[in-house]
Amino acid sequence: MIARAVAAWLAVLVLAIVNGAVRQALLTPRFGERTGHVISTILLSVLVLAAAWLLVPWVRPLTRRDAWTIGALWLGLTLAFEFLAGHYLFRDPWDRLLADYNVAQGRIWILVLVTTVVAPVLVYASRSAQP
Repeated sequence: MIARAVAAWLAVLVLAIVNGAVRQALLTPRFGERTGHVISTILLSVLVLAAAWLLVPWVRPLTRRDAWTIGALWLGLTLAFEFLAGHYLFRDPWDRLLADYNVAQGRIWILVLVTTVVAPVLVYASRSAQP
């Protein structure tokens, strides 16, 4: 299950990278930094939910606890990628990386993280309830 969960997260990562490119190329120039960030965050949250809907059945969590494990794994991988790749690969300074967590400044990135952790649980619960 863990290997499949990591593979599924890699698909989500591709969606996130494409979303970031769309934000930089289209959303920010058209709507500005703040609005572009909000639109991009909401869009990525929807993409994460859609990817979870498609991929969680393939990962095959057997219990709700398994679904929480997948969500926690996806969250950990997302944070590791965001901070480690963001800083060491893309050379973003730490304060810029942390700025996305400042809700008081209109930064709602935390919505993506919450979606990432709960999406597998929501999909598991929804699909388990189906006859």
